[in-house]
Amino acid sequence: MNTGLSSQRWEGGETWPDRPASAEQWDGGLEEAVETFVRVRPRLMAIGYRFLANWSEAEDVVQETWLRWQNTDRTVVADPQALLATMATRLAINISLSARRRYEVCRTPPVPPATDVNDDPATTAERREAVEQALLIVLESLTPRERAAFILREAFGYSYGQISEFLQLGAANTRQVVSRARRHLGANRRVIVSSASYQRFLQAFFTAARTGDLGSLERLLAADLTVDWDN
Repeated sequence: MNTGLSSQRWEGGETWPDRPASAEQWDGGLEEAVETFVRVRPRLMAIGYRFLANWSEAEDVVQETWLRWQNTDRTVVADPQALLATMATRLAINISLSARRRYEVCRTPPVPPATDVNDDPATTAERREAVEQALLIVLESLTPRERAAFILREAFGYSYGQISEFLQLGAANTRQVVSRARRHLGANRRVIVSSASYQRFLQAFFTAARTGDLGSLERLLAADLTVDWDN
């Protein structure tokens, strides 16, 4: 069945399960995989747009979700639609917190001048709201330790060595925390986040993104580590 979707592999992000050992098992389930994906595709587009406020980037999220779905061992998936939604959510959050997106929503004044649709104030405000929503999910679904590791790694490009020093963990444990954060992101685990805590986090995040000074953000993340759920 022709899905019209690319078969190119994504170069970044997590490592996903290999194909089943049996080619017959893989090929036999592909048609069902396509049918499942087509049914849930509108939901995936909605997820992408909710976090990115851009239909083209939402389509990129859907395409990448399809690629990862192809390379997932679907024989062990109990709820395909839930897994696909989680995949799309993780991808969209990663994009929304990327360096390029932070530049788009935090630059002052806009560069180049606002002649491009991407520089329209309404578009910038919409994208900022999308980033804020992504950050809320980070706060709700990750422990303080996972949150610190994920934000520093995915949003600000810290090396594993820098994160290891920040968390006071060994290198192997640090990588495990980052991997665990990626798995938990967008999952059903949620905690209630107070409005005051959320606003403090937003202010620290956008200040760091706008100025390049991560001091306030690091102090906030470090303070939260004293109440890490893992401990």
